Parts: sequence; C-alpha cells; structure tokens
Amino acid sequence: MRRIAMAVAVLGLGLPAAAQDFSEGSEAKSWNLAAETPARFEATVVDILCELTGDCAENCGSGKRQLGLVRMADGVLVYPNKNSQPAFTGAALELAPYCGAEVEVDGLMIEDPELDATNIYLVQKIREVGESEWVTANSWTKKWAEAHPNAEGEGPWFRRDPRVNGMIGKSGYLGLGLEADAAFIEEWF
Repeated sequence: MRRIAMAVAVLGLGLPAAAQDFSEGSEAKSWNLAAETPARFEATVVDILCELTGDCAENCGSGKRQLGLVRMADGVLVYPNKNSQPAFTGAALELAPYCGAEVEVDGLMIEDPELDATNIYLVQKIREVGESEWVTANSWTKKWAEAHPNAEGEGPWFRRDPRVNGMIGKSGYLGLGLEADAAFIEEWF
C-alpha cells in the first residue's frame, strides 16, 4: 500500500510540469512534424552523460558528448537533437559554446506518448540569459566544411564525409557487409 501511495505522489508531482506551456513568446518556425509545439524557455546547457551518471568530462566533453538543456522552470532535462537546418544534425555543436551557461532557447518541442517521445527539442535560436541578440542555430554545415576541407565535391555533406565513406567502405551502404551490398545492387539496380 505504501508503494502505491508513493507512486501516486510521484506521478502527482510530475503533472504540473507536464502541463506547462512554453509556447509564449516563441517565434519558432514549424517543421510540420507530428506532435511539435513551439517552445521558448531558459535552461542550463549540460553534458547529458554527466547529468545522468555523474561521469563528467571537462568542457562538456569538448564536442565528443551529447548536450542537454536542464530547463530552469521545472528542472526537466530536455534533449536537443536538431538545429534549425534541414538535416537532423548539429544541436550539440550549436550548444557547445554555452557549456554550463544559462541560456534562453527558442525552437520546437516534441511530446508524443504514442511514440514514447518526451522532451525532444529542435533548437532554432540560442542566447545567453540577459543577452538581447539571438544566435541562429544553423552553423553545423559550415563548421563541418571547415573541419573537412578535403571533402570537396558535388552533393550533400554526408556523401563526402570521410567518416561516412569509411563506414560504407567497411560494411556497405546497408551495413550488412560488402557482399550483401553487391547482391542487393545487382538484384535491384
């Protein structure tokens, strides 16, 4: 009986946070994704692994770890997994300069119980709390090009990325090995 009472109490504590609306003042542009809602809030930029396990690295992992946002209004850890560019890339890179800082973000929140999607965030603009100028979260492709100056050529970045091409060279386009790729290509193309 005590366990049931504790469970009900914990669930009750979570209800006000779940019901909060962070859309006020948001200027986020829709991506027409299922369950998206505009969301603007203040948060602290954190290393997610550090936040969840206590395994902390200097400078939030210096670009080697996923970053998160601990929302100031309710202490909820929000997972930013996209910037304002079309590809689902760049959120950690966009937030890296703000490691440990208090920021205000504007973007889209995805909450969909049917998909088990909770606190998935698409950050479009960032600024430190108290600053007036927003930074558009769209620098991922430019920073990728700076980091890979020899990956010139036609087509999107992922067709030229040395890491992607290395993985394809090792395990094929399907990830099932080069022999499986050859059979697939012969059969379908």
